[in-house]
Amino acid sequence: MKTEHPLARHWQQPQPLLSLVLYPLARLFGAISWLRRTLYHRAWLKSEHLPVPVVVVGNLHAGGTGKTPITAALALALQQRGIMIGIVSRGYGRSGRDTHVLSPSSTAADAGDEPLLLYRQTHAPVAVAARRADAARALLARHPDIQIIISDDGLQHYALHRDVEMVVFPAADAHRRPDLLPNGALREPLSRLHSVDAIIFSQAESNHTAAAFPLPAAVFHSQLRPAAPYRFRHPADTVQAHTLPSNASCAAACAIARPERFFHTLQQMGFPIHQTHIQADHSALHPATLPQADYVFITEKDAVKLPANSPDNIWVLPVRAEISPDLADFVLNKLSICGNTTHIVHHTDTQS
Repeated sequence: MKTEHPLARHWQQPQPLLSLVLYPLARLFGAISWLRRTLYHRAWLKSEHLPVPVVVVGNLHAGGTGKTPITAALALALQQRGIMIGIVSRGYGRSGRDTHVLSPSSTAADAGDEPLLLYRQTHAPVAVAARRADAARALLARHPDIQIIISDDGLQHYALHRDVEMVVFPAADAHRRPDLLPNGALREPLSRLHSVDAIIFSQAESNHTAAAFPLPAAVFHSQLRPAAPYRFRHPADTVQAHTLPSNASCAAACAIARPERFFHTLQQMGFPIHQTHIQADHSALHPATLPQADYVFITEKDAVKLPANSPDNIWVLPVRAEISPDLADFVLNKLSICGNTTHIVHHTDTQS
């Protein structure tokens, strides 16, 4: 079994000797991060303003916070209110660097796994580029009726002005004080939470996490709700744990951050997982290297990278984020937008 990150175990269970070595590097990383944000905040480096509002859904952690399902849930909720939204992303893991507007023929190599997953789940216009402003311009040129752009994982991308900033923060870390990279998983210090508009605690069992950060930001809680796995090659086929043959062998494979959550979810649903296979986050699973089992369960993020002719024993676990209170209403109120209308008041004086 491969580990998904060489430092992941240290981030979860810090080792004193390794912390001693990495602590100075974390301070250097923090100084660079502070300088970069200060240069944009004081307008010494330019943030590009778009003609429509930009909502950032980002995180402080390096992966594994549940951000993509939350982005999808927000996009779908805004669409249900009659708002035309577009999504931009860097497209981590794709093979090219050109601006790419997704289409039904786009692949994970063209767009990256998470943007492709968002495109398929929401059917919203999605574009990827090294500079998110380039992606946004391409989207607006193709879809001039877009009213709001959601920047997926764009919290640290200060070259694009944002009107609303939201941080997805794992509830499991709410009462910890993780360090900056590489000694911890943080891209920016926890003090950054003082300047965002909202904090969304992911995988939060209750509202007790709000007490961990007595900050002016609005607080939301999110839970991932799984549904019955569907067959990769025949999505209309679904399976429940109680319908499995008594002698069926089950395995799970994934290339995501924090894979233990995926395995735990399957076990909670009653699937007897006897084998697991882990690869580095964003890498592609190959059918030939998957465990030999009657049922092999994978994530939707991994499914977008599998070839269409993959074996028939591969099943995909769909998950959807449930967010409370209503995140879409919060965004519309912040932007002074009314649902089911084209009237938008675009505030351009929000802090970048």
